[in-house]
Amino acid sequence: MSLFVASLNSGSNGNCYYVGNEHEAVLIDAGISCRETETRMARMGLSMRKVKAVFISHEHSDHIRGVTVLSKKYKLPVYITPLTMHHGGLRLDDNLVTTFFADQPIRIGELLITAFSKLHDAAHPHSFTIACGDVKVGVFTDLGAVCENLILHFQQCHAAFLEANYDEGMLESGNYPFHLKRRISGGKGHLSNKQALTLFIDYKPAHMSHLFLSHLSKDNNDPILVHNLFNTHARDAEIVIASRYVETPVYHISGTGNPASAAIASLQFSLF
Repeated sequence: MSLFVASLNSGSNGNCYYVGNEHEAVLIDAGISCRETETRMARMGLSMRKVKAVFISHEHSDHIRGVTVLSKKYKLPVYITPLTMHHGGLRLDDNLVTTFFADQPIRIGELLITAFSKLHDAAHPHSFTIACGDVKVGVFTDLGAVCENLILHFQQCHAAFLEANYDEGMLESGNYPFHLKRRISGGKGHLSNKQALTLFIDYKPAHMSHLFLSHLSKDNNDPILVHNLFNTHARDAEIVIASRYVETPVYHISGTGNPASAAIASLQFSLF
């Protein structure tokens, strides 16, 4: 078994992550427009025909902006909690809405999607893992702190999208107002480079082949800085920056722990 993963966009301007096998896929969040989602999928050689559902992590606009049009156009089921639906002001077709519950896996074809609660300043926020057979990928962004839930699920992953939102020094010396700085770093905002790195160093499983550093701040982080920081401690994992401007390549997560072969596969893979 294996999974194919990509970030369509990652950041405060929109978040959308693709995880699937050869037959079906899901999107985690839909924070860019339907048209931009289609454009980026096409550039990656991915087909919307393979996408069977969208899972929504929380109600902030950079995670839900495109979901209404995307769901309507492709008749895509949206898995979302009632509180997230309400606070997001979403108007979705009732027939396409399904409630999910933390720690209760949902099967879509050969994919098994599991939500778990996290610390973030939203009504009912969750992160997700997606498994196919014994291969598992996590999508862990918008995290105020590293909690026991996150540690437990991170340790199981062969690949993970992990938030590294801000450099502590850049945030403190930057131009953001004090209240916004406190919101970001106050335990229910976002994960710093240091917090994410500590999680990676302390709990990276031996079988993790890829780490996608995600949701980087435009003003309070530097992609080169954070890539170098994590690459020093990579221990055979490939470190990838999930950009706020462009999609990543498609990566093949095979569970073999061989990022070199996975990178080659990502260049050859097409779902058309």
